[in-house]
Amino acid sequence: MKAFRCRVCDNPLHFDNSVCVSCGTSLGYSRAERAIVPVDEHGQYVDATGLVWHVCKNLGLSGCTWLARVPGGQCSVCDLTRTRPADDDPIGLEQFPLAEQAKRHLVAELDTLGYTVVSKEEDPENGLAFDLLSSVDENVVIGHENGLITIDLAESDDAHREKVRANLAEPYRTMLGHFRHEFGHYAEWQLVRGDTLMKQCRELFGDESKDYQDELQRHYDQGPPANWPESFISTYATMHPFEDFAETWAHYLHIADTIETAREYGLLTVGNISDFAQFRDVVTGVWVPLSIALNQMNRSMGKDDVYPFVIPGPVLDKLDFVASLIKAS
Repeated sequence: MKAFRCRVCDNPLHFDNSVCVSCGTSLGYSRAERAIVPVDEHGQYVDATGLVWHVCKNLGLSGCTWLARVPGGQCSVCDLTRTRPADDDPIGLEQFPLAEQAKRHLVAELDTLGYTVVSKEEDPENGLAFDLLSSVDENVVIGHENGLITIDLAESDDAHREKVRANLAEPYRTMLGHFRHEFGHYAEWQLVRGDTLMKQCRELFGDESKDYQDELQRHYDQGPPANWPESFISTYATMHPFEDFAETWAHYLHIADTIETAREYGLLTVGNISDFAQFRDVVTGVWVPLSIALNQMNRSMGKDDVYPFVIPGPVLDKLDFVASLIKAS
């Protein structure tokens, strides 16, 4: 995440700021410029080409500050949401903004990495869409299928999410983590095509033709293999090759985004991640010492580790593969 500053008074800004707390200027996020820009009293911003942009209509609903092409319209990232809570669902509407915030973070990160996000409206067959569903009156299963990512909005509630995390003995569970993981399923579906890539993927992650439901049942009946830390980033990654890929993808995004944030705020002096020949060099040379320091800082505050994971050699190979897909996309 970039370190943003107000263009009017140079005050530091945060990604979702809609108003500068220092000078009171109204703000919007320009996706094209990857910058927070000032908007006038009509919620408009004129870019360098003379094109007029408008604050997203969902500012009050979900806190979205991204700029839209038409007045009274919604921005490109809000367009990705196919389903949201009903207007008569106060709990779902209360939970909705955190999910949208995580989605905006994901899309901004993908933009930074050079991954072009295409909506289902643009490409019904291969595009991306989100169902952000309230589980107040129905059971919602988080998942991905054919470009549609489903998120349970109950995961916005800290108490609910912590209860699930403890029940599943997970070291980490966040809304942003769900978005990164499920997008990993979408990315594999889109990017791992052709005999060469399929072969490489199978060599690293295993045979994806294994019956998913059978492997899911095995995982919850028997748990992970005893030696799982030698080859996997998490216990859930051992469940099925699809889940191993999605977990690895999510960790690639965790690492890349945190390193960029640390660099933006002056905690690192390394260049861009794309400057490294292999992502494994980023992990061993930058991420491991940074994550250790961050973990120790959290412990100094009596908090859990920021990154409670160990990355073995085989996972470095998997991360390299994922990074190569991003570069080629």
